Amino acid sequence: MPNTTQQWPTRYWHLLADGRIQCDVCPRACKLHEGQRGLCFVRGAEAGEVKLFTYGRSSGFCVDPIEKKPLNHFLPGTSVLSFGTAGCNLACKFCQNWDMSKSREMDTLADAASPKALANTAKQLGCSSIAFTYNDPVVFMEYAMDAADACREEGIKSVAVTAGYMCPAPRAEFYRHIDAANVDLKGFTERFYRKICGAELGAVLETLEYLRHETNVWFEITTLLIPDENDSDAELDEMTQWIAAKLGTDIPLHFTAFHPDWKMLDKARTPAATLTRARNIALKNGLKFVYTGNVHDTAGSSTYCQGCGARVIERDWYELGEWKLGSKGECLACGAQIPGVFQGTAGRWGAHRMAVRINDASMLA
Repeated sequence: MPNTTQQWPTRYWHLLADGRIQCDVCPRACKLHEGQRGLCFVRGAEAGEVKLFTYGRSSGFCVDPIEKKPLNHFLPGTSVLSFGTAGCNLACKFCQNWDMSKSREMDTLADAASPKALANTAKQLGCSSIAFTYNDPVVFMEYAMDAADACREEGIKSVAVTAGYMCPAPRAEFYRHIDAANVDLKGFTERFYRKICGAELGAVLETLEYLRHETNVWFEITTLLIPDENDSDAELDEMTQWIAAKLGTDIPLHFTAFHPDWKMLDKARTPAATLTRARNIALKNGLKFVYTGNVHDTAGSSTYCQGCGARVIERDWYELGEWKLGSKGECLACGAQIPGVFQGTAGRWGAHRMAVRINDASMLA
């Protein structure tokens, strides 16, 4: 296993005629001179190839409720071992994990864990899944895929929390290892993606369509609503019509509340009424499972049967209440199937989070 100074070889890059190396993992296509890092800062040119500098290193581990990812139709109520590394291939001005995603300090990566150690820890803690989160797993895909494989051997599922900004070939390889994803659809205009995120909307839409039509990965979508940036009726109407037409009406959509952070300290918090307005627009356009997040809103957080209208999963933030689903996710009132991945009875992890330290000497040798 690598130590703290080794670099991990990667596959998705090619040499350019001028001697530089182009990274092909995401549409940013960073063109690198020897010794130079990409925008993500964790992939860089070394010895004539692109290497990953954060394999086996983490900015911390935590056990969370799966609803925090957020995933409402994937093993509800269960715990997930969450971890991230450093760096990101987007430049979102509102990033709420900027201390990790924008870090250029390897000291941020205080913990070490091999893929096997991650799987063993998740199993020992009784976690049903592991989540690659905090920063985007696209930039540490080799580490994430190896961890996912080790977890699969132990019966533990893998979750990617991602912006979906990825090129087709690495995307196809990455999602062969993943069981579920939450994809941030950060807005629905190219202006927003270019101005606020330093990226392009089109590539994200391609990832969503790929997940829906070419994989068995369970996925849900999250949009963080920022006042006067991506919360207009027109944009929300266009976005939710696109989801219904291209992805289907069963895809869960989460509207979550913004709070001032990183380089957007001048914006006000998102009013709860904005989330409710967005949810109503999505429901009007035919989406069946639309949620509000980062606010206490039992009506907007709960899951309802689309057959009879019964509330089948009651939620208050991350706490589950009333549960009226059968062992295979069917409504107990009318028998209609709720789309998702369910494992019988509800999990009971609740809203608490638990920090974890993994002492893996093999990664520090």
